[in-house]
Amino acid sequence: MTRTRRWSWLLVLIVGAGLYLLVLRTLVATKNPNFVPALILLGASVVPAAFLAFTQARSGHWRVPASMLAIVAFFGGVIGVVAAGTWEYDVLRDLGVLPMVFVGLIEEVAKLIVPGVVLFAVFARRGRREPADGLVVGVASGMGFAALETMGYAFTALLAAKGDLGAVEQTLFIRGLLAPAGHTAWTGLTCGALWAFAANPHLRQFLTLAATFVGAVTLHTAWDSLGTVWGYAVVGVASLTWLTVQQHRYRTFDDRHPRIASQRRAPSVLAG
Repeated sequence: MTRTRRWSWLLVLIVGAGLYLLVLRTLVATKNPNFVPALILLGASVVPAAFLAFTQARSGHWRVPASMLAIVAFFGGVIGVVAAGTWEYDVLRDLGVLPMVFVGLIEEVAKLIVPGVVLFAVFARRGRREPADGLVVGVASGMGFAALETMGYAFTALLAAKGDLGAVEQTLFIRGLLAPAGHTAWTGLTCGALWAFAANPHLRQFLTLAATFVGAVTLHTAWDSLGTVWGYAVVGVASLTWLTVQQHRYRTFDDRHPRIASQRRAPSVLAG
């Protein structure tokens, strides 16, 4: 079972890619525009979903059920996109410009709304507060946000290209492939640090949380500002490397904090 879970991401990727190609082939063959929404949905969500499965399988513990991750991805994506869009519009209206750093700051805060509610609910029920769980929940919220944002860009590309599917495919491929190195990684990092602070509320953990959030906003701003393949590559490698390092650290977090070890021995409200 453990081996199956560790490689579940590959199944998600293969099945999702197969469905995407099936819809694309049918769309091209029939020229029926009714298939376009399905194409955009699959193209925007397959890679982020596979990355979420990959992160969950390597979090050290399979304690966050798929049902909760699906809820976080859906509501985190919808609420995050709506909140970010509203706040960005308000800033643009008030200032007349929207600096990239404001975009990064607003979107990173918006993606934390639903994970914050989840964390509060866990506290209310006195469940576990392991950073590894927070990291996975953050990746789920970032995944939903990234998928919805990509769907928006793909739809805009379709309109701008006057129905040319080539523009849609290019947008879906580039943004879908880069999604794990962007929103999903940044939100996963911040939520992992947030859960770590909640589990061990001391000044050092708070400073770590603040530094992590600033780092996520900085990476986000750099991503939006550079606009080159090499720039995306550098920021993406930095984001994924940081996420991998933190994920490894969180696997042994409870060993360094006895209170978390005692929580692990207790039943989890997140367990499926």
